Amino acid sequence: MKSVKLVGGTWGAIATGLFAGKAPNRAGEDGFFLGNPEQVLARLTGVAALWILAGGVTFVLLKFLDGIMKIRVTDEEEEIDLDLTRHLESGYPNPPGRG
Repeated sequence: MKSVKLVGGTWGAIATGLFAGKAPNRAGEDGFFLGNPEQVLARLTGVAALWILAGGVTFVLLKFLDGIMKIRVTDEEEEIDLDLTRHLESGYPNPPGRG
């Protein structure tokens, strides 16, 4: 889901800079295809700033959470079966590799 929102939001912001026009909103700005390339540059700057902000905040939060609790499971827990090690139940009647 996050990739859909990331790609869709990014494209929407950039496309606004490309295709914007004053016809539907006289207070707005024309976009790239109507002679205003600065609009695309403003949109690209905004997208880059938001990517950096979101990535930075996510990194800091994950590092903080990793310091107070474990975020990843061990290889052994994953090998056994996460349904069993995390929920004490099996998600499948005959898990792969267990006959």
